[in-house]
Amino acid sequence: MKIRFIMIGKTRREQARALFDDYLRRIQRYAEAEIHELRDATPARLCKLKMEPGSAVVLLDAAGKQFTSLQFARWLGDLRDRGTREIVFLCGDAAGFPPALRGAATLKVSLSTLTMPHEFARVVLAEQTYRAFTILAGHPYPK
Repeated sequence: MKIRFIMIGKTRREQARALFDDYLRRIQRYAEAEIHELRDATPARLCKLKMEPGSAVVLLDAAGKQFTSLQFARWLGDLRDRGTREIVFLCGDAAGFPPALRGAATLKVSLSTLTMPHEFARVVLAEQTYRAFTILAGHPYPK
């Protein structure tokens, strides 16, 4: 299984980037994982984003479905067990995600009912993805 994080805008805060990179390395113990940061969401850049047929495309959206960590792990495990080859997480900037890609999402997920900076949301998503893999593997992880 491959996990791709597609993000509009660069992560500017060094601390947030360091945390995200740490969780990305941890995720790579369980699945291939990579990040694509788009400087902006121009139509030309969006056209270059190729997603495999059958990919699960997940858009971070304030109005999306909310999961507990255990539910998120079960969802991820179910996709893995059904043979989903790729999960693509779409993470917008402060303005959200352009309509051109919003329609490609197979699921919209909300990380919290609270409003948070997009850089922080990226870290939370990476941490929860890592946590989901540890739950599925039965490995202890601080609660």
